[in-house]
Amino acid sequence: MTTLQHTASRRLAGLPRPRRSLAQLFDLYRQRRALAQLDDAALRDIGKTRAEARAEARRPVWDAPAHWR
Repeated sequence: MTTLQHTASRRLAGLPRPRRSLAQLFDLYRQRRALAQLDDAALRDIGKTRAEARAEARRPVWDAPAHWR
């Protein structure tokens, strides 16, 4: 878990469950939009191609990784 994820987890931990779920969906939305904005050098740094980043950014917000549920 990265420092950013850990901070987000602590921030969300105090919220009631429905609000936490909405906050997590919003965080996922923001992360995917940010991924779509990365330049090629940043994508190389994280081991992703432009096509992979584009495909991830296009996924609907409710299509979250299984380990998030």
